[in-house]
Amino acid sequence: MGAETVQLFAQSPRTWRFPEHDPADLEAFRSKREEAGVPVLVHALYLVNLAAPDDAIYSKSVDTMRATVDAACAIEAEGVVFHIGSHLGAGFDTGLERVVPAVEQVLDRCNDRTWLLMENSAGAGGTMGRSLDELAAIFDAVGRHERLGVCLDSCHLFVSGVDVTDASTWDALLDDLDSRIGLDRLRALHANDAKAPLGSNRDRHDNIGDGLIGEGLGVFLAHPKLQGLPVVLEVPGADGKGPNAQEIRKLRELHARATS
Repeated sequence: MGAETVQLFAQSPRTWRFPEHDPADLEAFRSKREEAGVPVLVHALYLVNLAAPDDAIYSKSVDTMRATVDAACAIEAEGVVFHIGSHLGAGFDTGLERVVPAVEQVLDRCNDRTWLLMENSAGAGGTMGRSLDELAAIFDAVGRHERLGVCLDSCHLFVSGVDVTDASTWDALLDDLDSRIGLDRLRALHANDAKAPLGSNRDRHDNIGDGLIGEGLGVFLAHPKLQGLPVVLEVPGADGKGPNAQEIRKLRELHARATS
């Protein structure tokens, strides 16, 4: 499909069970990846909730995150992208008390190459990490760890009320990110159009150019401070089977128009 970046799961995204990867498979992946010369990201299981009040879910979340980072390090991935989770009504401060020791345990498994990347979230209720304020609070609470970074998702920002189609709004958010976390900590982007309106708090991705962000996604992609970052598509694709060559082509063309 002509991709220049890979994001993958290290386990089935639908189950807690983490597989025992064959070391030969890991070595083969490392070798092929080196030949291709592409950045690799691992996305953590969507079931993970590092703010969970329930001890059983919390324990499984931490164990799964630790195993995911171990697998990511084994294939020499650039980072593990994860969602913080939800405090489920307990309140942000209470959730933060759960998140901090969990993230600290997971960061202990990272190395200089493989970072842990907080992804900004979307959704209503107790979802954590929906704003830069919340991401910065978590970042500070874990001591601004040297291997903790950020991945920003265009759809999540848009439905959380950040108009990424407006250059001044996007520029202001990046300036804020730089002052509070550091722009060098922004290690990857997720470029997704949105089926839901600005500020709706509904996490529904759409294909490039087909959603409510539309041509404005070029503003998100074209910012001069972000050129060279790995960009990942998480769109349904024309056939519902995910990103394909057509979606990558549309993204490249959009980027070219926005930077011309």
